[in-house]
Amino acid sequence: MQGQGATEGATEQEAAAEVAAEAAEALVVGAGPAGLMAAEMLARAGARVVLAEGKPSPGRKFLMAGRSGLNLTKDEPLPAFLPAYGEAADWLAPVLGGFGPGAVQDWARGLGQPVFTGSSGRVFPVAMKASPLLRAWLARLAALGVELRRGWRWQATAPGFVFATPEGPRRLVPRVAVLALGGASWARLGSDGAWAAGLAARGVALAPFRPANMGLAVAWPPGTERLFGTPVKGVALTAGAARTRGEFVISARGLEGGGIYAIARAVREGAAPALDLCPDRPAAELVRRLAAQRPKDSLANRLRKALGLDPARLALLRAFAAPLPTEPAALAALVKALPLRHQGPRPMDEAISTAGGVARAAVDAGLMLRAWPGVFVAGEMLDWEAPTGGYLLTACLATGRHAGRAAAARLAAGAPPPAQGTDGPSGKAGAK
Repeated sequence: MQGQGATEGATEQEAAAEVAAEAAEALVVGAGPAGLMAAEMLARAGARVVLAEGKPSPGRKFLMAGRSGLNLTKDEPLPAFLPAYGEAADWLAPVLGGFGPGAVQDWARGLGQPVFTGSSGRVFPVAMKASPLLRAWLARLAALGVELRRGWRWQATAPGFVFATPEGPRRLVPRVAVLALGGASWARLGSDGAWAAGLAARGVALAPFRPANMGLAVAWPPGTERLFGTPVKGVALTAGAARTRGEFVISARGLEGGGIYAIARAVREGAAPALDLCPDRPAAELVRRLAAQRPKDSLANRLRKALGLDPARLALLRAFAAPLPTEPAALAALVKALPLRHQGPRPMDEAISTAGGVARAAVDAGLMLRAWPGVFVAGEMLDWEAPTGGYLLTACLATGRHAGRAAAARLAAGAPPPAQGTDGPSGKAGAK
């Protein structure tokens, strides 16, 4: 359960407050990877866990990721792995140190899903999909006594945690709670960021949501349609200081895929992206090859014969640099640094992930909200971002584990339950 709505009107708030309270030892809100991991940690510590999921089924974004093979992690030592998280690396270091790339692989194997490492170091289940792993994980949680309540959408408009459910409003009063509500992309799968206003009303410091790992919108010239869905391979992309080798896809919406996502943050922050269509050859060699072609040949044939450009790369040249120069040096310069003219990032809801959310200063070392003791946060709710390639899922699992263990420790210590109030995900506030 990731996105949350809000009850409207004082009458409805009063009615929700009158819903009979159900005591709960531990509550986890959101059944994505972070929430499932937090629930497992609490259950393994002996807590009775209620896991509330707003959608009819858990792990929807997880399953969507599995459609492209489910990249679990990157097989790298932690010092090489951490820089992918940028400025968040320092505070995520102890979290990922407790559950890093090796632990993720062991976890998958423990659920009966063998893994393999590809040539790029990315780790995938041998099954190349998420559903077998998710089924095994849900079975494990059920065996641990975790109670999964589907279609329970957090409203939080009365003391405790109030949910809109298929049976009507329900209210839980837990001793500890973990929120794993996702970021603000792929709302149809559950992550709509609607929780942010309510936490802000409680005094939780938030960073604004921003798209991360997003595509770039492009207004394609006529004739490009035949290449929609075509992958572009063997290229390098740059944006400011960011440089990467990676594939991407020409789509009706623009440019999408891992290579674009790797420079997405730099583009979002204002850097101009460029494409090297022949990264393994220096410009001087390209000039010599182009100059050696017969002048009577068409420009497309000269580029194809001299440089081995395929239809996709030729189409990009025409789309972003027409009319093309015929002089070899000028043409080679474009091939080596083709400006990617775009209309900005695709909408945030289409982004693979989002930056922003609960600020690092708003949580303690155990990922507990300083403004709401007894309530912990995990996953994409927290303000961190990373490129695709296994970094996203690893951090979601690691923060879920970290928050779940910290919540279990608080429970064992007999600390007071979360303060009761009437702030809902919409930011509406009532008497404390």
